[in-house]
Amino acid sequence: MQNRHKATNPAAAYLITDQKTLDELVERLAKETVLAFDLEADSLHHYTEKVCLIQVSSEQENRLIDPLADLDVRVFAPIFANPAIKKIFHGADYDMRSLYRDFGIEVVNLFDTMIASQFLGESEFGLAALLKKRFGVELDKRYQKADWSKRPFSPEMLEYAMKDTSLLIPLYRQLEQELVGKGRLTWVEEESELVAGVRSPSREGELMCLRFKGANKMKPRELAVLEELLKFRDEKARSADVPPFRILSNDLLRELAEKQPRNNFELVGIHSMSSKLIERLGRGLLQAIAAGLAVPQDKLPQVQQSRRPVLDRIQDEKVKQLKVWREAKSAQLGLGVGLVANNTLLEALAEPGSSQNALLKRWQREAFGDELATLIS
Repeated sequence: MQNRHKATNPAAAYLITDQKTLDELVERLAKETVLAFDLEADSLHHYTEKVCLIQVSSEQENRLIDPLADLDVRVFAPIFANPAIKKIFHGADYDMRSLYRDFGIEVVNLFDTMIASQFLGESEFGLAALLKKRFGVELDKRYQKADWSKRPFSPEMLEYAMKDTSLLIPLYRQLEQELVGKGRLTWVEEESELVAGVRSPSREGELMCLRFKGANKMKPRELAVLEELLKFRDEKARSADVPPFRILSNDLLRELAEKQPRNNFELVGIHSMSSKLIERLGRGLLQAIAAGLAVPQDKLPQVQQSRRPVLDRIQDEKVKQLKVWREAKSAQLGLGVGLVANNTLLEALAEPGSSQNALLKRWQREAFGDELATLIS
């Protein structure tokens, strides 16, 4: 494949930027039974995030695909949908959302090596930690937050990208063998299947302030001011094509919403409000605050409190017993307590008339369903 960076960057020879080469790759990969994938995006650098690089490895080759070139990446859809091909990802949640969002691609027969390492009781299950521990390979963490939308790629970025998938299949082979030895392979396959179905929720028509971290601790008037501030920040971010946090931090917005300054003099007293920031955004911020203060009382945002069950004395005692059981089971299995059973599940199991079969995953029923039934009864 011709590439003008090939002479100075050997890794660039593996970068695919034309449709013919991509089609030929897809034709080869369709014959494989195991493939490893990873994605690089630009969520830290642009307002609308997008997939900027796709890495794929078979047991014979490693390739990098540039979706920002004139390519139809959807030619990969049949491979991702083929149940006869196992797709290896590490920490696949974000990748599943991104593939579906940008290309309408859904993944069948996913194996998530991060989930696998968790079910093997690994204390450090990040890809860098696993590759260092199992293969002695160091990943350069500098490029985890790089702007992958920039072209051309540096030689170091391409080297980093190729390392991300080049050892995923050997890692999968190791993890699979260990899971089989522990009788937990089907557990990981079930959890991976659930991750494959994850999609980003639609936010259309939803107030931004209601999904702001800590909103449930804020007063309705503060939320109204916060909503206007979030709108202002969002407009600025969209105009500048940067993520909203690069315009104003969440901590600063919360402080503005709580203190509600009315003029530049009061803005000066706000933590992190530099003179340059006041000069650049002060007028817009004050207008947003005024708009929030003008919202009628009966139109103020209301945070819907999470509906955690109100437990009676018997249920409360059941939950306590279940938590004691969970601690012991977690130690026995060598798994994190949240992996064994989260608090929401325990509270649901303690409710009268709850259906254990409906609440538990298949692997949980297999691993300790009978124990739980006995304990609850």
